[in-house]
Amino acid sequence: MELLLLGIFAAALLLCVFSGISIIYAMILGLVLFFAYGLVKKKTWKQMLVFSWQGVKTAKNILLTFLLIGMMTAVWRASGSIAFIVYYASGICVPSIMLLASFLLCSLVSFLTGTAFGTAATMGVICMTMAKSMNASEVLAGGAVLAGIYFGDRCSPVSTSALLVSELTRTDLYENLKGMAKTAAVPFAVSCVIYWVLGLQTHAGKTDVDIRAALGEFYHLSIWTLLPVVAVLIFSILRMEVKRTLAISALVGIFVAVLVQKYPVSGLPSLCISGFSPDNEQINRLMGGGGVLSNMKVVAIVGISSCYSGIFKGTDFLHGIKEFIGNLNSRITPFGTTLLTSVVTAAVSCNQTLSIMLTNQLCGENNPDKKEFALSLENSAVVVAPLIPWSIASAVPLAFIGARQ
Repeated sequence: MELLLLGIFAAALLLCVFSGISIIYAMILGLVLFFAYGLVKKKTWKQMLVFSWQGVKTAKNILLTFLLIGMMTAVWRASGSIAFIVYYASGICVPSIMLLASFLLCSLVSFLTGTAFGTAATMGVICMTMAKSMNASEVLAGGAVLAGIYFGDRCSPVSTSALLVSELTRTDLYENLKGMAKTAAVPFAVSCVIYWVLGLQTHAGKTDVDIRAALGEFYHLSIWTLLPVVAVLIFSILRMEVKRTLAISALVGIFVAVLVQKYPVSGLPSLCISGFSPDNEQINRLMGGGGVLSNMKVVAIVGISSCYSGIFKGTDFLHGIKEFIGNLNSRITPFGTTLLTSVVTAAVSCNQTLSIMLTNQLCGENNPDKKEFALSLENSAVVVAPLIPWSIASAVPLAFIGARQ
């Protein structure tokens, strides 16, 4: 029965993907199917609701962090923090290094913010716009942006995925980050070389969009605009709780927006909820967005998928699959088993969070060294999800930047 339900759920997901329908409908169908499974297994309605809530509680910090990220990215846009970085970074970008610059800039911003989606909606949009204006390959530019935004998503102190892994495995976030930094060094260097070589082979012309001039005219660009960014760096180094770090950065950004950019105080509630929406059409196209509402769809998907995790655990839905994975673990390495499992869970779940949670449930018991297992999760489930074409981990960022999948 378990495989049949998973098959129906997977078919619904694929139907939504290929028909262009929101996968939220498939997620709701899955919730109904798995809830009904529990009732068939003689669980009461109350028990099933408790299981669902326990799953949501596991990801409650992630859900709150998503909302804070939406608020912070809107404030960063209004305060000029992102504009400052883009303004000076774009001054050194020439066609031959555009791909490398896109990768490095997105890596930087994603590391600072810890959000792949937020980086794609800000620096990713700018890099893609500049690449298009230089007639660079959209496919290569999109790949560079996607790779860069998930660099920080994996190893940033304020990353929601890194936070989720540490909570699931009950390990220290900053100890995990040290291990991830070591395993990321060589791939990062190799990626830089690849994008540099590809950039040299790309035939592109001079940019015909004066982004720097537009940003310079609209914003009062000064060192003060970097205060929200500096706040994230300082409090991350001090190992302050992620939610507090994001909230403080947003608060600092609000003061900068009001005092430096002369943003109206009356517009702050709308800014935090609906996002930054300037009257200047070009600036709005480049910098508009963010806000709590911008992340509500993702919050809904993650919230529903978190219910799955609680239901699976409470009903022992994955027992048969766990036994199979346990046998597989003795034939290949523990990391190999974790990697293979993450590919399947990412393909079925269509989102990074559920893939991490399911991979943890399926492989956690076979990995007694929790610190090593946390690193395995980061090197598998976290980075595999963006490679699945129909996953929101790749589809949403690429849609933000207008790149072809």
